[in-house]
Amino acid sequence: MERAPGAYRILNSENLPALLAGMEDVRALLGGRPEDWRVREVGDGNLNLVFIVEGAGGSVCVKQALPYVRAAGPSWPMSPQRAFFENAYFTAVAPHVDGLIPRVYRYEPLLYCTVMERLSPHIILRQGLIAGRRYANVARDIGDYVARATFFTSDLAWPFERKMDGIALFAGNKALIRITVDLVFADPYRQSERNRHTSPQLDAVVADLRRDGPLKAAAARFGQKFLSDLQALVHGDLHSGSIMVTEQDSRVIDPEFACYGPIGFDLGAFLGNLLLNWYSQPGHASADDDRSAYQRWILEQARTFWEAFRGRFLALWAEHGKGDAFPAAMFGAGDAAALQSARSEFVDSLFADMLGFGACKMIRRIQGFAHVIDFEQIRDADTRAGCEARALALARLLLTHPRQFRSIDDLIDAVPRVAAEERPRKR
Repeated sequence: MERAPGAYRILNSENLPALLAGMEDVRALLGGRPEDWRVREVGDGNLNLVFIVEGAGGSVCVKQALPYVRAAGPSWPMSPQRAFFENAYFTAVAPHVDGLIPRVYRYEPLLYCTVMERLSPHIILRQGLIAGRRYANVARDIGDYVARATFFTSDLAWPFERKMDGIALFAGNKALIRITVDLVFADPYRQSERNRHTSPQLDAVVADLRRDGPLKAAAARFGQKFLSDLQALVHGDLHSGSIMVTEQDSRVIDPEFACYGPIGFDLGAFLGNLLLNWYSQPGHASADDDRSAYQRWILEQARTFWEAFRGRFLALWAEHGKGDAFPAAMFGAGDAAALQSARSEFVDSLFADMLGFGACKMIRRIQGFAHVIDFEQIRDADTRAGCEARALALARLLLTHPRQFRSIDDLIDAVPRVAAEERPRKR
């Protein structure tokens, strides 16, 4: 994983063509002369550089990890080794996820740079949700994706030796695991110079949340679960900004936060971001569309996502359960009911984890370091704060009263109810 001294350099539109020209397969894909290739830097995330390179015959996407957090600059140094773990994750899940990730053409370890399929005409899912677009397949696709990627890297499918090798490999991703530990499970609940929120509109709401001992204890328990419950290889940042879509196709990108952890962490990331978008919709409404019909569609996507995951995960377990957890040799024909019950109980525990982790993800996106444009693009601060306060109220309820949520129907019923009840309070 370590690079040779002096080998790393930051890529730009001037030096990137020469690098790609030395890759025979990539050069053939792009076509034409390297000096005629069009290079654009399009990265809008918090961490990395992202380039689109277009030639006469085709195009590629090039992603490079910087030696610092892009959103903060060199004042926040960070190892670019996250690119190694992103590539390792893609390699691990590619045999199982049926084309739901981009094709990787080349990984350059000295530059921590990945050359991959350019997804076009795909757009980031978050952008589509803000615009009120409907994607018929995405919720089912991502539910199926999480089921496949996690089942086939778990003890349910693998002998423990293989899983432990994976744990040992991804344990090296400490820098990004540290970001998750701090920015998701700690900073939002305490004073930190990295935090921000819509002020003064949310000052009282945020202060009250940070005084809530039971809420903080619940969040801390999920933080402990993230660190200790190494069920499977997880993407680690599976929000709506890490998914690209067309009306027919869905692709998961940006797994640099990959590590072994709770399956519910990926589930909660996607669900929590759907819910954040639901609560943001009044801020994107117009005189012609109050977005209420679209909000109903979003909640149906939440249902579809969970049901797709649950159905696929149980089907995979029934067909491919050859790991050291619940070994098939233990159970005879007369044990079918007991085994089925145990499987259902396990998946029910993932549902509870999904809600808890989803709540933590919602809170961090409103009063932590990295926010979401679902809210940030709402120009009127009072409107934005109202949307955010209602989202925080649901997240708080999910963490402090989890027994109210036994099914996906319980969650879907609660979302609009909380929205009707909650109002932001000013100091």
